[in-house]
Amino acid sequence: MTLKPVHYHLVTKQSYLHCLQKPQWDYSQLSYFKNGRFYNQYPDTVQLTKTKVLKWLLFRRDKAWPEHDDFMQQQQQRPKAKISDQAPDVSTWRIWYVNHATVLIQIGTFNLLTDPIWADFAGPGQGFGPRRACLAGIALENLPRIDAVLLSHNHYDHMDLATLAWLHERFAMPIYTGLGNAYYLPSSWHVVEMKWGQAIDVLGFKITYVPAQHSSGRGIRDQNKALWGGFCVHYQEEYLYFAADTGYCPQFTALYKKFGAPKVALLPIGAYEPRALMKYLHMNPLDAFQAHLDLQSGCSIAIHHHTFQLTDETRDAPATWLSALVDEHQLDRPFYSVLEGQYIDV
Repeated sequence: MTLKPVHYHLVTKQSYLHCLQKPQWDYSQLSYFKNGRFYNQYPDTVQLTKTKVLKWLLFRRDKAWPEHDDFMQQQQQRPKAKISDQAPDVSTWRIWYVNHATVLIQIGTFNLLTDPIWADFAGPGQGFGPRRACLAGIALENLPRIDAVLLSHNHYDHMDLATLAWLHERFAMPIYTGLGNAYYLPSSWHVVEMKWGQAIDVLGFKITYVPAQHSSGRGIRDQNKALWGGFCVHYQEEYLYFAADTGYCPQFTALYKKFGAPKVALLPIGAYEPRALMKYLHMNPLDAFQAHLDLQSGCSIAIHHHTFQLTDETRDAPATWLSALVDEHQLDRPFYSVLEGQYIDV
């Protein structure tokens, strides 16, 4: 009997037109939209000019991680079994770290995916943009039924058209995302756009789109034309917080004041060097650790590291730094960093 192939990675889908498109719409009724663009809640303290970014891209020392994994060997080590639905009892939530900002969330029989990316490159086509350094922790064919996708924003390492197309063909699930992001996706897909603070009831859960301190854009003409954010997923009195891509700011304290402590928070720890350029947009492990404290999270799980080299820190530096912080402070509320394909029950 011939075994059907399974996919721990996909060829990147071409989207070169996104590099040149300039969508136009009017959300001027929102306080965080003006002059055709969205804005963060807290002003930038660093002037991130195009000249500074270009200079960094041209002269950065580390243009690639030397330690890319052996995909053939790694595929043999990946779990082969299909992931089944959890029991209807929702007292235990199973959180699978797939890779980068992709997390499989299982709450009872409800299955969510965050920012799914199985593509080889975080860019507009195969061979363009940062290259995958390791396989996804779960094969696409081994996923359980996916009830919804939480799509935080449109950067290439978060909005992966190849993976979204595969998931749509298999599950035809709704995709929840920020205002303006449907522009980049096929009109036949079930895309639900949301503004900050908007909540939607889905199969007995409440999904709320919340602010993040970040940006958006897939080309040179659409910077901050679509909204970025994170998500809170509430079930009864408990909730999960997916921070997605964000810099450190007062939003974590504000979230705690509004919703209380999350049962689990998914916090980004990578893409933070050079610090002067990245601080406003990306947390480092120390920032993420402080966010964990601000939220008073029951537990946190590290995301947004180890898969694609977006910036200059070494591949293992974020997890190593976080581990040192956890060991130093010995918290009652844990902050985990797990490998691709591993899960935490909370």
